[in-house]
Amino acid sequence: MLKYFNASQKNYLKKLEIILEGRKLIQKNQAINIKKILSDVQKNGDKAVLKYEKKFLNLKLKSKKIKFSNKDISKILKVVDKQLKKSIDIAFVRIKKFHSQQKFSTFKYKDKFKNELSYRYSPIDRVGVYVPGGTASYPSTVLMNCIPALVAGVKNIYLTTPAYGSRVNPAIIYAAKKCGVKEIYKTGGAQSIAALSYGTKTFKKVDKIVGPGNTFVAAAKKEVFGDVGIDMVAGPSEVSIIADKFSNPSWIASDLIAQAEHDVFAQSILITNSKELINSVNLRIKKQLKILPKKKIASSSIKNFGLAIFVKNKTQMLNVVNTIAPEHLEINIKNFKSLLPKIKNAGSIFLGKFSPEAMGDYIAGPNHVLPTSGAAKFSSGLSVNDFLKRQSLIKITKSGIERLGPSVINLAKHENLEGHAYSVKIRLKGDN
Repeated sequence: MLKYFNASQKNYLKKLEIILEGRKLIQKNQAINIKKILSDVQKNGDKAVLKYEKKFLNLKLKSKKIKFSNKDISKILKVVDKQLKKSIDIAFVRIKKFHSQQKFSTFKYKDKFKNELSYRYSPIDRVGVYVPGGTASYPSTVLMNCIPALVAGVKNIYLTTPAYGSRVNPAIIYAAKKCGVKEIYKTGGAQSIAALSYGTKTFKKVDKIVGPGNTFVAAAKKEVFGDVGIDMVAGPSEVSIIADKFSNPSWIASDLIAQAEHDVFAQSILITNSKELINSVNLRIKKQLKILPKKKIASSSIKNFGLAIFVKNKTQMLNVVNTIAPEHLEINIKNFKSLLPKIKNAGSIFLGKFSPEAMGDYIAGPNHVLPTSGAAKFSSGLSVNDFLKRQSLIKITKSGIERLGPSVINLAKHENLEGHAYSVKIRLKGDN
């Protein structure tokens, strides 16, 4: 059952923030000190990766193979279901088409002093993609993380997914090869983030790491940032759904459950001006959970973090949404156009009753790697731009330095940077 929250109470936004912060705190407390793991892998390479892989998975395998060979890959590709291949192919085309619209153009212009100023984009050279394994082994994650890199022009994409001592999801390998991934590694956890960051005998050292993972992977990404780039530090998935008395309660319940089955820390929130809808949705959640394969995960998520927020008017509704800043926002009402201009904080927005968040996860086209835990207040979903470096080019003419140089000298002196001032002054004097 969704916990009830009334937005008409005094200081409702502050109270809502406390509830949301409580979930974040629980996630933070799950993290371990992974600095030792990172340092060990940096120093001892593959040996350390294998040590932690065996330790955390309680394995006693003697194999030192932590990379899929071409032979392994060919064998795996033969067992991928034909219909699944077709679905991945369709998703690939749609995601690539959407991201191809995001490509940025370089520009160049001259000012009135004939100074030449320009801006150019160039792709990152090496990118590492982390794809979770186990219960969260998704080929869609491969597509969403690799395709923007592919469109950006990244030539070297490397991928790692937990498969040491266990079978890999064949669809992950198929999606990876379709995206032109150069090498696929078999390990997971913080040790793999370290291996991608610093390089080992087997792992290629990359310039940026993208992709979701558990608390330990997220903590490791946060720790290596600076040595390499990262996409974001993402937490468990979340959805907020705006609905009213005309919304279909069974559909709303199914969308809330769809998000809850991701993780016990996932959060599903209903925002509505109808108490009747809240009751109907709760009844249908109870019914639908009974036949869900991931019933335990979804039930735990909804029980601990699910919310039904009752709002009296549009102002409360918008304030609640912008305070939550949800990863996914569904607007399941007819007049969604009236709300849209005032929604400032959301990772991805789904409009109308036929736009469940699940469509965005797989095949709509936009990226499903999105900011979580309120990060939509200051960041955006993964895009082609995340795989491009931006450089400004400056070419000053003799006339330009003569006309603009004195202002630079004044500003530099004001900031007590005489060396800066002199580097301009010496050119104005024509000294050697």
